[in-house]
Amino acid sequence: MTETSTPVRWALIVGSSSGFGEATSLEMAREGLDVFGVHFDRRSAMTHVSEITEKIDAMGRDVRFFNINAADAAKRASALDEMQARWKERGGDHFIKMFLHTVAFGSLQAYVSDNPAGALTQAQMEMTIDVMGNNLVYWVQEMVRRKMMRAGSRIYALTSAGGHSVIPKYGAVSAAKAVLESHIRQLAFELMPFGITANALQAGVTITPGLAKIPGNETLAEFARMRNPGGRLTTPSDVASAIAALMSEKTHWMTGNVIRVDGGEDIVT
Repeated sequence: MTETSTPVRWALIVGSSSGFGEATSLEMAREGLDVFGVHFDRRSAMTHVSEITEKIDAMGRDVRFFNINAADAAKRASALDEMQARWKERGGDHFIKMFLHTVAFGSLQAYVSDNPAGALTQAQMEMTIDVMGNNLVYWVQEMVRRKMMRAGSRIYALTSAGGHSVIPKYGAVSAAKAVLESHIRQLAFELMPFGITANALQAGVTITPGLAKIPGNETLAEFARMRNPGGRLTTPSDVASAIAALMSEKTHWMTGNVIRVDGGEDIVT
């Protein structure tokens, strides 16, 4: 009788070095997945990145982080080449069980300003929507093309209430989140025949490096805390725990959704 090896499950997190990506990287390791991470950090942040990978390694999981611009097509292809080479070195059957796109990199400018130099430019708008929205599609296209995903794989993307509401100077990011949610629906439609699901997670206001860049973030956080039925802000671990729960095979029929993970924050007006 021929023995078949148990597939080795991997998580791939784009935006893995802080906030939701960091928490999810650690949670996936606890769930028994090996971890690939993609992040874009300066040398000053690399000590923290090393701390994350060391924690994952201490759990007995294989881990490899790539410090690259996730929106660069050539670097994306090179990173995926390295991932597949690592699989080949280890032998056995490997696949991406969970892919998370959580990139917080965009322009926070008003559309209209008394000072034309302070208004959002076309280049800034296009960059924000491409990096925070369209980039999800390019990663998934490449992984599917390379057969790195299969039936049972899960795709998640982080959105926010800003995708359907107004926050000062958040216009370009809001547009990117709306685009991201649209892409999730299309990916869910096209990938369901292959048994691959795609869902967006709408996190509540969360203290992350990304939030710190939003003008008036302290007021935004305090307002969210006051209106949240749970009496507190969302944490990155809240979202990571939700992803772990949604990884169950019992959720195989859930796809194309925007799932709130916010303690009820967004239902309160």
